[in-house]
Amino acid sequence: QVQLVESGGGLVQPGGSLRLSCVASGSIFSIYTMGWYRGAPGKQRDLVATITSGGRTNYADSVKGRFTISRDSAKNMVYLQMNSLKPEDTAVYYCNADRGYTNYGAEFRSWGQGTQVTVSS
Repeated sequence: QVQLVESGGGLVQPGGSLRLSCVASGSIFSIYTMGWYRGAPGKQRDLVATITSGGRTNYADSVKGRFTISRDSAKNMVYLQMNSLKPEDTAVYYCNADRGYTNYGAEFRSWGQGTQVTVSS
């Protein structure tokens, strides 16, 4: 079983910064894409940013130039550096692992439980 655990959320003032981290644990052989999505609990999750094992990144237009995604594939970790935060960035941020493979050859797609980010003065 593969588990994803996020950390780094919190309350920040507009214009501030936060760094989210996510670690994937379990019998993991490889993960092709890791990423961040956001939304309200129980609602649709919108793409924030993704990064492939080759380092190719993709960002939502609303965060381009403000957020930076990175990963440490050896540690199965992905990060999201969020700068110039706006109140509309307030959401639960979910870590995602897509097109992953376990050491037993099984493909998996997993989500973390989410971490709350609140941008408010």
